[in-house]
Amino acid sequence: MNYYAVLDVGGSSIKYALMNASGEFIEKSSVPTPKESLELFVEQVYFIVKDYQKIHDLKGMAISMPGAVNVETGFIAGLSALPYIHGPNMKKLLQETTQLPVEMENDANCAALAEGWIGAANDVMDYLCLVIGTGIGGAVVLNKRIRHGKNQFCGEFGYMIMEDYLGKSEGETFSSVAAVGGLINKVAKRKGVDPDSLNGKNVFELAENGDEEVKDEIDKFMKRLAVGIYNLQYMLDPEKILIGGAISSRTGFIEQINEILYQMKRSQNDLTIQVERCQFGNDSNLIGALYHFLQRQSVHKKKKRFSEGRQA
Repeated sequence: MNYYAVLDVGGSSIKYALMNASGEFIEKSSVPTPKESLELFVEQVYFIVKDYQKIHDLKGMAISMPGAVNVETGFIAGLSALPYIHGPNMKKLLQETTQLPVEMENDANCAALAEGWIGAANDVMDYLCLVIGTGIGGAVVLNKRIRHGKNQFCGEFGYMIMEDYLGKSEGETFSSVAAVGGLINKVAKRKGVDPDSLNGKNVFELAENGDEEVKDEIDKFMKRLAVGIYNLQYMLDPEKILIGGAISSRTGFIEQINEILYQMKRSQNDLTIQVERCQFGNDSNLIGALYHFLQRQSVHKKKKRFSEGRQA
């Protein structure tokens, strides 16, 4: 049995697990993410690996990371809650520290890969994954492979301009009108309260308790989310569109989105939009990181065999 150390690095915690090649968890845990320095982060990763190696022979380390991860070079562009990961070659640094093969991928891309491997998209080749939280992240998967784009921003759906762009301001983005953070801001503005006094849960509770203003904002939020999904379907025409994030687990949420989409596409009888809930919760990044590692290592082995064959 082959074993792997798998890490999901977030702004507040590092989730980590010992997994096998079938995506099964042998054990898992978490520790606070070091905020002070890169050195402390690397030290923490080293201790995680060495602890597993006391009992198991590890074949490698798979990592889910925030930011625009370049899977080829090992550098991480963009911004995140961990400034120290942007700049150094994180892949090379961690390989040298652990003496293990290391593969890294963006966290939203990992979540999407998990669904394509053993989740809600395991029966299709082309799909999109939207992760709805404070903003909207996501991934584009075509032929079971993540598309990164020239600048590593493929799947950053939240930056799409949705309305009110006149060249004089940034306008409303998909995140500002259809993410939970955007919903909170609009409810706060309408109610005249501090956005920090609200969260996604109590916004929906206000609506359930009969607040008509909040109901109206949630209705607009759902319709704007459906519009973004509708546009994405026409751009890429995937077999499925998956939605993740805590809001996706709300009873009736996916059904309501599909009903709005049905009303929007009534005149387009040949258009199919299949929206489903992501199957995995907090484990998705770990599962996807491992799948990414296995994919990459398989490619490396094929290239090596090809090179050796040509030399022979």
